[in-house]
Amino acid sequence: MFAIFFLLPLLGLSAILFIFWMVTGKPIILKSILYFWGFFFALMLFASFLSWMNAKTVLKQKDYYGEYIINRNYFKGVQADWQYNHFRFEITKQDSIFFYQTEGEEIIKTYRGTISTKAPYGSARLVLNMELPKHHILTYNPTTYRSAWSFYLVLFSPKYNNLFFKKGRWKPID
Repeated sequence: MFAIFFLLPLLGLSAILFIFWMVTGKPIILKSILYFWGFFFALMLFASFLSWMNAKTVLKQKDYYGEYIINRNYFKGVQADWQYNHFRFEITKQDSIFFYQTEGEEIIKTYRGTISTKAPYGSARLVLNMELPKHHILTYNPTTYRSAWSFYLVLFSPKYNNLFFKKGRWKPID
């Protein structure tokens, strides 16, 4: 729509300038036509680039497969480090989820379940089906936040509020 809005006046102006150039033969008029069209294509290219930069990742169920750790870059500090050392999970290609309650590298308890997705708005949203008893962090389905490049999951806990998870491998904190 944007292109048509500018294209019709630009075609009309170009036709008038071309006829004027044929009558007068001045090269500045031909340059003006080229500048108008160059500006139009540059504007279209810039608009396409901005659209691509602002587009959100469209997720499929397979995009959720992998290991997840607490995102310590989102909120830094002692609490994030503690969460990082005590919670992580993995979603397998068999649509299983394994939520690990840990003490650093050591896994203390594993909560098992399955995952599915629903896509009410085109991008898949994660649905957790946990076996009982389930951990309080897994009471609700996670919220997925997407950007043009990636996504992260936020799980709500009645005890800790929001926990921010990103894909990644657990490594000891230095």
